Amino acid sequence: MPDLGFLSASHDGSIRLWAQSGEVLLEMIGHTSIVYSVDAHASGLIVSGSEDRHAKIWKDGVCVQSLEHPGCVWDAKFLESGDIVTACSDGVARVWTVRDGMIADQMEIDAFDSLISQYKLSRKKVGGMKLDELPGLDALTLPGTSDGQTKVVREGDNGVAYAWNMSEQRWDKIGEVVDGPDGVGDRPILDGAQYDFVFDVDIGDGEPIRKLPYNRSDNPYDAADKWLLKENLPVAYRQQIVDFILQNSGQKDFSFNPSFRDPFTGANAYVPGQPSHAAATPAKPLYKHIPKRGVLVFDVAQYDGILKKMTEFNNTLRSDPANTDKSMTEAEVSRVGAIVKILKDTSHYHATNFADMDIALLLKVIQAWPPAMMFPAIDLVRMLVLHPHGASLLIKHVENNNDLLLDVIKKVTEDSALPANLLTTVRVLVNLFKNPSFHYWLQRHHSQILDAFSNCYSSPNKNLQLAYSTLLLNYAVLLIEKKDQEGQAQVLSAALQIAEEEGADVDSKFRSLVAIGSLV
Repeated sequence: MPDLGFLSASHDGSIRLWAQSGEVLLEMIGHTSIVYSVDAHASGLIVSGSEDRHAKIWKDGVCVQSLEHPGCVWDAKFLESGDIVTACSDGVARVWTVRDGMIADQMEIDAFDSLISQYKLSRKKVGGMKLDELPGLDALTLPGTSDGQTKVVREGDNGVAYAWNMSEQRWDKIGEVVDGPDGVGDRPILDGAQYDFVFDVDIGDGEPIRKLPYNRSDNPYDAADKWLLKENLPVAYRQQIVDFILQNSGQKDFSFNPSFRDPFTGANAYVPGQPSHAAATPAKPLYKHIPKRGVLVFDVAQYDGILKKMTEFNNTLRSDPANTDKSMTEAEVSRVGAIVKILKDTSHYHATNFADMDIALLLKVIQAWPPAMMFPAIDLVRMLVLHPHGASLLIKHVENNNDLLLDVIKKVTEDSALPANLLTTVRVLVNLFKNPSFHYWLQRHHSQILDAFSNCYSSPNKNLQLAYSTLLLNYAVLLIEKKDQEGQAQVLSAALQIAEEEGADVDSKFRSLVAIGSLV
């Protein structure tokens, strides 16, 4: 990449951008198998091809789109036009475009989709058997023979596990089965690693399906802790996740292995009802949660609720003669709807752009509207910073003498600060860590930002506590990377306040402890 360095594709599923001096500038994680090729375009986009059957498009280190293929993607290259050509193991070269006039007709698109489905069906195995060999739903008309007996049946393109409930004489659905531990070569892969199980977990509330990996040799409590932290979920779910793992992996009678060694002390595990084991030879510490690598973000939004609230507030201002001049025009309201439409379409983030006026409009609303009405616009900015082009436009408003983000921070933290404004603003700051372009700004203003929100640790609002502790955790990751010892000391002090706060939420304490562990 001119003026930056060079790219490498790796056997571990990662792509790296290197400086000519040999320093790693950026690491891109997303492929689940060997990456065979990587290429860059003058626009700044990067494309990679992998054995996981996907060509991925990257912008500013973030995967903005995945192009699925009916086989391994041996090579992927940009054409001068910005189109992408891929070479697949099925012997076909394909050209991918965002230009409307060049897109294939619907018949060809349908044929390609059918090819993908057929490939998946032919390759998919469940418990060591081919999917098309599994019985259909009619197999559930026959009663089970013992309580807890499991049966896997075919539902569309998936294998679904059921367990026999003897007391109620019915089959209870367990969930989709990706694969079992039989047949090492066919074990499911997630994030470049093979597992005995990869469960689909639906936590509801409109959240996306999460992937939960697990090996039979794992301690289910450790697996649950690690997964909850990775997925940015409350620690309160821990026992539910452990029960889910034990039920779906057939380990209902799980007990700790007496040969277990505590990773911190090297001692044996404590088993209730038995004498304590003597301390073993100290083992090399194996820390599962520290140091924290990568940042957390708040990437789920109720867009319909945000639009509804902004429209409601705008109508209130418009009907008030003293505030009519602060309300949005019909054209501006329409533009907010267009912004939301772009943000909802995450699969086309690499090809969608905002206008400068879009950022200016949201910032104007935040600056002009009364404090009690600011939070939905701030929440929209929270999601906008996760869009590559949106983030690149926003940073223009913070890299000059008129730093509008600092102005917003000052406004929301003034006397009688409202929890909704504090919550949405802290979440904006948390999401800024996702884009490397903001790292310098975040480091430069870390003291000012942490001081401004220092009282959040004792807030009765648990969501605000969690957002603040996440901000500290992200700052710990960044400042460790930047070797900023002064900044690390301030983050450590703030994290200790949360850890020592009796009324702090358990999830907030957990993240503060991860930050402390990473820093020390």
